[in-house]
Amino acid sequence: MIGTRKLGELAVGAQGLGCMGMSQAYGVRDDDNESVATIHRALELGVTLLDTANVYGSGENEKLVGRAIADRRDQVVLATKFGIVWTDEGMGARGDAAYVKQCCDESLHRLGVDHIDLYYQHRVDPNVPVEETWGALAELVQAGKIRYAGISEASAETIRRAHAVHPVTALQSEWSLWTRGIEDEVLGTCRELGIGLVPFSPLGRGLLTGSVTSVKDLPEDDLRRGMPRFEEGNFERNLAIVDALRALAETKGVTAGQLALAWVQAKGADVVPIPGTKRRKYLEENLAAAQLELSEEDIAAIEAASPKDAVAGARYPERLARAAGK
Repeated sequence: MIGTRKLGELAVGAQGLGCMGMSQAYGVRDDDNESVATIHRALELGVTLLDTANVYGSGENEKLVGRAIADRRDQVVLATKFGIVWTDEGMGARGDAAYVKQCCDESLHRLGVDHIDLYYQHRVDPNVPVEETWGALAELVQAGKIRYAGISEASAETIRRAHAVHPVTALQSEWSLWTRGIEDEVLGTCRELGIGLVPFSPLGRGLLTGSVTSVKDLPEDDLRRGMPRFEEGNFERNLAIVDALRALAETKGVTAGQLALAWVQAKGADVVPIPGTKRRKYLEENLAAAQLELSEEDIAAIEAASPKDAVAGARYPERLARAAGK
């Protein structure tokens, strides 16, 4: 078992499970039975936080998670999200109060549950004051439809404004050895306010595991093929970081991915990463990282192997970047 941590007042397993890839983004949706088995195995091993969103697979991921937990709802801290909308220009955001409430009802229906444990604003709407969005979330808490509210990919200022309306339980943002932007200001703000951290893509969208050695290995419909860090030139430079990490991992008898994940886990008792997988094998590899203890010397060596500013390429292509980090 992996032990527990706290996101604000919410107790969860020390590592969560990101479910997005079961339905979209990283190749063909090929085996829902294995995805369900992965969720069940996660719960057996002490994972309680399951993470989905209304946009993953256009709602299909919520339905999948709902089926998987139908007979074990009491074992789960269920997190989902609202707020991303797709336009002709790419990814946008919507946060008006009526839409927040509509999305919540739709998610409850797809998930087959009577409440959501942790409901995130997935992206911040630049055209709607965050106070309106969080007023609606406070009403959902009062109505018993959600227990706690979180925010994703938000700036320090926006987090403060949201928190002034209703407590922010968790911030979900990308955080890994190759994406460390939240360390500059956002991390300190969250800790000042008692907000938990939920890093997504803690394995650098799989690259830090060392399992991707060529972009040609990725399925044709894989989201990563359009990511700047996987472009020719950038990809090769980033692989060199993985090679250095792998060499360090071998001295400890673990994989590069386990070392990278253990680094995130070591960043504080308020940090609960949500690596994603749809295979039990990789789930168990990821959970082993939660048991890996790192000394200060280990952490220094890891950060020397993967320097903060060494990663080549932006996080997102322009069509996905517009709604990030507001």
